[in-house]
Amino acid sequence: MSTAAGERRIDRWFAHYSGDHRNATNQRIHVVAVPLILWSVVALLWCIPVLGTLFRPGLWAALAMFFAWSFYFRASRRIGYGMLVVFVAMAWLTRWLHLALGTQSLLLLAIAVFVLAWIAQFVGHRIEGRKPSFLTDLTYLLIGPAWVLAKLYRKLGWTW
Repeated sequence: MSTAAGERRIDRWFAHYSGDHRNATNQRIHVVAVPLILWSVVALLWCIPVLGTLFRPGLWAALAMFFAWSFYFRASRRIGYGMLVVFVAMAWLTRWLHLALGTQSLLLLAIAVFVLAWIAQFVGHRIEGRKPSFLTDLTYLLIGPAWVLAKLYRKLGWTW
């Protein structure tokens, strides 16, 4: 995934995404809201019924996480490995919540988290004065979680 100048596509995505997220308050909001949105999508998909007895709840979430993980892994192996850890943790949390709360309560919780986290995101963009990146390219819905992970990597002195 290299460009002519040796820059990787993920680096271009991060540069563009960072350009829409320069304000420190907006960045802090995104560091919290983006993982919450990601988890809520996993939980919403977890709640979709699975026909038959071969598969258990969570099949649709697992498939979505696999395809998203494949995207991350192709873009950057290190981001891919990190997102694998994130997805496994989210799957375990969601499974535990599903067992503890049941499908209906998990669904309501996921909807509430999804709505509140998106409200926070739009508040952040209002503060920033810039529109969300995904309005120019839906790929940025996948870039957000990787961008948050890359911020963590930078804090730890790691590269992606």
